[in-house]
Amino acid sequence: MSLILSIVVDGVAYGMILFMISVGLSITMGLMRIINLAHGGFALLGGAAVHLLTTRLDVAFIPAFLVAVLAVVLVSVLLERLLYRHIYGFNELGQVLATIGIVFIMIATVNLFLGSTILPLGAPAIFTTPIDLGFRTLPFHRLVVIISGLLVLAGLWLLMEKTRFGIYLRAAVDNRIAAASLGINTPLVYLVAFATGAGLAAVGGILGAELLPIEAYYPLRYMVLFLIVVSVGGLGSISGSFLASIGLGILDTAGRYLLPGIGTIFFFVAIVVLLALRPNGLMGKAQ
Repeated sequence: MSLILSIVVDGVAYGMILFMISVGLSITMGLMRIINLAHGGFALLGGAAVHLLTTRLDVAFIPAFLVAVLAVVLVSVLLERLLYRHIYGFNELGQVLATIGIVFIMIATVNLFLGSTILPLGAPAIFTTPIDLGFRTLPFHRLVVIISGLLVLAGLWLLMEKTRFGIYLRAAVDNRIAAASLGINTPLVYLVAFATGAGLAAVGGILGAELLPIEAYYPLRYMVLFLIVVSVGGLGSISGSFLASIGLGILDTAGRYLLPGIGTIFFFVAIVVLLALRPNGLMGKAQ
C-alpha cells in the first residue's frame, strides 16, 4: 500500500507539471488550429530567465519567478504579432517547419548565452523541506506543484466557461469570419489565448525543473511528451489535458517504480494502445 500511495503522489505531481506546460499547447492546436512545436520553448525561456535572475543577479526566487513569467508572456506577444499571425495561414507542413525553426532559434539563443548544461534555478530552501504524509516524506516542492496545477485548472475553467473572453474564443474558433462580423476582435482573442498558453508553459517549466531539468535542448527533449498529453487528452480539451496528464504521470511513474528496465517501453506501448482505441483522445471530438 505504501508503494502504491508513493506512485500516486509522485505521479500526480509529475502529471501536474505536464498539465501546466501542455494545456497551452492543447489550446493552440485544438482551438486555434496551429501546430506549435515551439510551445516547450516557452518553458525553456521561463526556466532560463529564473536561472539568470537567481544565480547571476542574486534576485530572490519568487520575484524572479514572477518576472520570468511576465517576460515570457511579453516575448510570446511579440512572436504572435510578428511571426505566428502569419503562420496561422500556413498548411500543416508549413506550420511544423516554421515552428520547429523557432525551436532551434530558442535553443541556439539559450546555448549561446547560458551554455548547454542543466541550469539550476536557485529554488528557496523551503522547497526541500520534508513533509510527513504518514506513508512517506515528501518535499514541500511537490505539494507546491500539485496545488499550483489545481489552481491553474480552476482558473482556466473559470476563464473558458464563465467569462466573456471564453465565449469570444469559442466563437472565433468555430467561425472566425462570423465572429468578426459580430464585432469580436478575433486577432486580440487569439493573441490573449496564445500569451496565456505561453505563460502557463513558463510556470510549468519553472516549477517542474526538479523533474524535467531546464537545459538548452529542453524543447526537443520533451516535445514528444507534450504532444502525447495533447493527443491523449483530446485537442482543445482542458479537462482532457488534465486527465491525460495525471493518468500519464501515474503510468510513467508506475513503470519507473515497478519495471525500471522496461518502464519506458511499457509507457509508449500503453500510449499506442490507447490512441488505437480512442484516436481522438479521451475528451476530443472528431476533427
